[in-house]
This record gives sequence, structure tokens and C-alpha cells, in this order.
Amino acid sequence: MGKKWIKAATLVTLLCFVGMIAGCGGTGASTGGSDGIKIGVVYEMTGGTATFGTAAANGAKLAAKEINAKGGVLGKQIQLVVADNKSEPSESSNAMTKVITQDKVVAVTGFTTSSNAIAASAVAEANKIPFVAAAATNPKVTVDEKTGKVKDNTFRVCFIDPFQGTVGANFVLNDLKLKKAAIMIDNSSDYSKGLASFFKDNFVKNGGTILAEEAYLQKDQDFKTLLVKIKSLNPEIIYVPGYYEEVAKIIKQARELGITVPFVGGDGWDSPKLVEIGTPAALNNTYFTNHYSVEDTSPASKAFVEAYKKEFGQVPDAMAVLGYDSMYVMVDAIKRANSTDSAKIREALTTTKDFLAVTGKTSMNASHDAVKAAVILEMKEGKQVYRATVNP
Repeated sequence: MGKKWIKAATLVTLLCFVGMIAGCGGTGASTGGSDGIKIGVVYEMTGGTATFGTAAANGAKLAAKEINAKGGVLGKQIQLVVADNKSEPSESSNAMTKVITQDKVVAVTGFTTSSNAIAASAVAEANKIPFVAAAATNPKVTVDEKTGKVKDNTFRVCFIDPFQGTVGANFVLNDLKLKKAAIMIDNSSDYSKGLASFFKDNFVKNGGTILAEEAYLQKDQDFKTLLVKIKSLNPEIIYVPGYYEEVAKIIKQARELGITVPFVGGDGWDSPKLVEIGTPAALNNTYFTNHYSVEDTSPASKAFVEAYKKEFGQVPDAMAVLGYDSMYVMVDAIKRANSTDSAKIREALTTTKDFLAVTGKTSMNASHDAVKAAVILEMKEGKQVYRATVNP
């Protein structure tokens, strides 16, 4: 081969290589082009609460798809940057850091569990990026535990546990008319410890008695020793403010030991896995407080349920709805801010008032928490049955 031909071939190869590199700079798992508005979506996609995060992320994706189909916001398409926090606080910090510092999002929605959201909020605050949590209910998500000050950039679209605990306690006392309770607490969870405390305070204040408080940890498998101890005390009701996997195993093992009293819990129960693991029969005579009932007949709820079923082939749960609502609340703030500047979005979030979300009118209070109703659901033959709505 001649030297001129070799030089030419080398030049062509080099140009092709450069072209290949340029072609690799795509937008990844996004819903918009390179000029879109980047919003982080960080959820528990794997790990111990994966059904929560997957459902909520699906809700966020559906919301973004709908918004983009209507022209996006500020004349641009929403570009989702999706990340998995693996259901772990340390991974939550890592995922939040990545979407903010590497992917350069202007805002973040996500998180269904409180410990993960608390860890992530520290990153959002340090970087001054607005963050709307979907379903993290512990007060420490939006209020700094050490200083007692409201976090500048952290918000949520769900109710908080002081309200949820009160609703649960009042339901046991006034509806079930039971006054002797035992509590089983997940000691590895801020959510479980907080909700147990708020339930206990309101239950005792209004005439109830707590016979026992027993602790377990996430990923425990055998709860029979604790349950035998509780059974010997003859409680009228057992309150378990945990997450679905352990809750299902606790209730199933309790029924096997002949414990027939009602079990009551919180929104951490809401997963198809609850029935799959716990079995429909064992879950009869159990109740939990939640953000939403799929039996809601409002036009907004009906439209959401149909759209979600069409998109994902399944009925949505409360986590899916909250993922959907959190994206719409965030985009509403961007629209009202008329800017993608994070400081302006944050300011707009503070003035959110009566936004018509699927879970009801949503307003942010002084603590950046949504003020909204809770629902009480009963499990009957493996199905969630609506019992009541309780307003704040």
C-alpha cells in the first residue's frame, strides 16, 4: 500500500471514530431531547420496598408522558432522569448526588420510605435543589431533627405520621371499639418507629392501654417468639406500622399460632406482595390507613386508573398515585415559576395551594407538608375495601 493511501485511510478512520463518539451522547432514559427540562426520579426500584418504588416511578413516568403529550412545560419537554436507590439510605444519597451533580437535574421527585428520603434530603439541601417526596411520611423528612427548622428545599405530597397515627388510634378506639393493644415496631425504620410513637400517644391519651411494645428488624423471617409473648398478654388488637414484606409474614405466622385479633397498620402495607406473602385468609380482619383508595369515584381518580391500567396493565396502588401527583405538583411549580431556576421553583413550591391532585386538593403548609385526608382500608379475601375518609 502507498503512504498517501494509508494516510487517507487513517484520516477516514479517525473521522468515523470521532463521529461514533459524537453519536454516543444520547439522552439516556429520558422523555425529552437535549433541550428538555431534566427532572430526577429517584425511587426504590430494587431491594426490600421495590414494589413501592416501582409503582411510584411508573406513576411519575405516566405523568411526564401526559404532560409532554400536551406540549410539555415552558415550551419544553420533560426529560426524566431515573435512578434506583436500592431501598437503602446510603444508596439514596448516592443516587441523589448522581442526578444532581452529574445529570444536572433542576429538581427531583421520588422516595416512598422515610429513612431513604431523609438521607436524600441532606443532598438536596446541600445542593439547593428542590425535592418533592412522594410518600415519605416521617416529620424528619421536611424538618431538620437537630435544629427543628424546616428544610428550605424539601417538600412532600403526602400526609405525615402524626396525622396518620392519630387516625389509626381513633379508628381502633371509636370504630373497632378496642382498648388493649400490642405494638410491633421495625427498629431499623424511622417510619415505623415514628408512626408507632404517634399511634401510642393518641391511643393512650384517649383511653387505650398498650400491653407490649416488641421490636424486630427489616429482613427478619421468624416472628413467632415475639408473637407467642404477645399472645400471652391477650391484646384486643395488634398494631404493626411496618412495611409489607415483614407485615405479611408477621400476620401469617400470627394466624398459624391461633392469634385471631385484628391487626392494624399504616400506608407501608400497601403492596400486592402483602397478599401474595400473607395469604388472603390470614389477612382477613386487618385494617390500615392509606393515602388513597382505588374505589375513589372522582373523575380525576377514574381517569388516572384507566390511564395507568392502559399503560402498565395493572391496577394502581397508592404509591403509584403519589408518584403521579408528585410529578404534577413539581411541574405546576415550574410553570408558576416560569423558570427552570431551582431557587424560583423552590419558591413556587412553597406557595402551592389547592392543587387538584388525584389524591385530593394539595396545599403546602409552613412545614412543606401536604395537608390532605387519609383513608381507612379493610382487607377482605385479599382485596382492599374502602371503609372511611378522615379529613385533617
